[in-house]
Amino acid sequence: MDEKWKRRLTGLAGGAVNGCFGGGGGMVLIPLLTGWCGVEERRAFANCVAIVLPLCALSAAVYAFRGALDLSVAWPYLLGGLVGGLMGGKLFGKVSVPWLRRIFAAFLLYGGVRYLL
Repeated sequence: MDEKWKRRLTGLAGGAVNGCFGGGGGMVLIPLLTGWCGVEERRAFANCVAIVLPLCALSAAVYAFRGALDLSVAWPYLLGGLVGGLMGGKLFGKVSVPWLRRIFAAFLLYGGVRYLL
């Protein structure tokens, strides 16, 4: 398949997951970027953030337009999310790729088990 189409379909999958579930496009993007599109893992993790940010902004706008967004619920989490994002960004360069993979897998596993129970 043409590289352009792989990129477009990867973006489509990330956007669809992000839009349907209110986030989580990264759980689809990381494996697709690394396995299907051939992006080196550390670059895939970093680029995933750049891809997911506008996807989240767009999803939030759609939810707001439909009246489903309650900022009074979201605001208290924003400060912690900003601090966590800053800490994660600083730690990113210090954590080896195998450990990044393990941490990512642990979060996916935890989230999957929580949703099933």
